[in-house]
Amino acid sequence: MPRAPLPDLPQLIHPTSRAIREWWGGWRQVLHFGAQLLVLSFAPSSYRRVQRRRMLHAMYDATMPLLPSFTVISAIAALIIIRIVLATALSYGLSRYALDVLVRTLVLELIPLSAALFAALRYAMPAGEQVRAMRLRGEFEAQLAAGHDPTRDQVLPRAAASAFAVVTLATVSGALTLLLAYVSVYGFATWGLEGFTRTVGQVFSPVIVLIFALKTFFLSVAVAIIPMVPTPHEASGSAARVNADITRLARLLAIVLLIEMVSLVGNYY
Repeated sequence: MPRAPLPDLPQLIHPTSRAIREWWGGWRQVLHFGAQLLVLSFAPSSYRRVQRRRMLHAMYDATMPLLPSFTVISAIAALIIIRIVLATALSYGLSRYALDVLVRTLVLELIPLSAALFAALRYAMPAGEQVRAMRLRGEFEAQLAAGHDPTRDQVLPRAAASAFAVVTLATVSGALTLLLAYVSVYGFATWGLEGFTRTVGQVFSPVIVLIFALKTFFLSVAVAIIPMVPTPHEASGSAARVNADITRLARLLAIVLLIEMVSLVGNYY
């Protein structure tokens, strides 16, 4: 049988270089848009009375509908994990380490990660869809023609609300998880407060607190920025828009995974 002709080297290099250029162009757009939102967040014009009211309404809409459901889900998951860890530690005679493991596993790792993903899927991605729909309808061009900044008036409140939702969900669920861990270990008595406080204080050393705060902050920034990034394919048809949504979600998951890996290295190495 005759052999199939081998593809030329330029035919192999060209698709690869094109994919690399598209990959870098997408991330460069994310960085540029993030820098634009960062500059707007420090501008005094972004905090006028009307803008403050718009931002507060966006924060309320982003946080309050998510808080009850996420709190219940995280509490149920925390109770299941707490029960598994306590039973396993008791069976191996390591019950004194159970609380340390619970705090590190749930509060430091799982809750910030789950809060970021929950806020992204329930609010940030739909808010990004609203922003893209406004662009397609030409509302951004109309606001620019009227002398307004649509990025400051429409995008910044939604981005700030996404970041606020992540921080709020992580804070409330973390505090509730600590309460559930105490009740699971010591019951409703107060005699275990001293030992519980000592154990939690040993886990939350100054370095761990700094890493935890930075992790939550960068997760909230990622959730705030990436779903709002405009793409050049928004007006190219529904298939291109679906592909752009998948690309945004993939970028968000990649950044979340990177932040989680860096925090794990900082906490345990």
